[in-house]
Amino acid sequence: MCGRFAVEAEGLDEAYRAFTGAPWPGAPNRNTAPTETAWIIRAERRAASDAGEPWTAAEAKWWLTPFWSQSPKPKFSAFNARAETLATSRTFREPFKRRRCVVPVSGFYEWRRRVQPSLLGGPSNAARASARPYFVRPRAGALLLGGVWDRWRRGDEAFDSFAIVTTPVSDGLAFLHDRQPLMLSPGDARRWLTGDARADGLAALLAPRLPVALSAVPVAGYVGDPRNKGPQCVAPIGDAMPIEAED
Repeated sequence: MCGRFAVEAEGLDEAYRAFTGAPWPGAPNRNTAPTETAWIIRAERRAASDAGEPWTAAEAKWWLTPFWSQSPKPKFSAFNARAETLATSRTFREPFKRRRCVVPVSGFYEWRRRVQPSLLGGPSNAARASARPYFVRPRAGALLLGGVWDRWRRGDEAFDSFAIVTTPVSDGLAFLHDRQPLMLSPGDARRWLTGDARADGLAALLAPRLPVALSAVPVAGYVGDPRNKGPQCVAPIGDAMPIEAED
């Protein structure tokens, strides 16, 4: 899954320039949580005679509100979209067909569950579960995540929102969770933005993949509170674990 991510200018400026011709327009948020706003890259409608990049940056809320929702705040969880049901989900099928986006991030957080011996002892208290946060980041540049977006409008109120697509986990990240965000190489990202969802061209992108080399860095529980946004969120408290690209 993907429930928190970080964005900082380093790496993101280059990614946005490559797709939009302009630097990242956002502000640092080292602990972005669902329902907060973030910047995405999506296709831009323009006249055939217009020059320039075919993609644009847009600000959107991280929790997709489908266009058909009666409320701007749906009661169901919609910050992640499962790859396996993108084409059939009532919430995500239309965005998957027509409104895909890329979410460049500096990295994302995942909580690794671990088992610790119980201080009380006894068979019924033999162990207890706890979790340690890790910051998963690319070894260079930005991490490009696949997403879908939608626009909700009622009367004078309108806003854009998005969800990050998740897939079953790749072997390299299986120690953290059984799901991972859809990660894309720059070439994959262009296919994701322009490909035909009705064809098989995007199916390969939705398989468990690690197209870029990563590092998984243990960080402090400070990041568990979404109100905390400072550099301490990404500060290592242990050695980084290298994770090799699988493509």
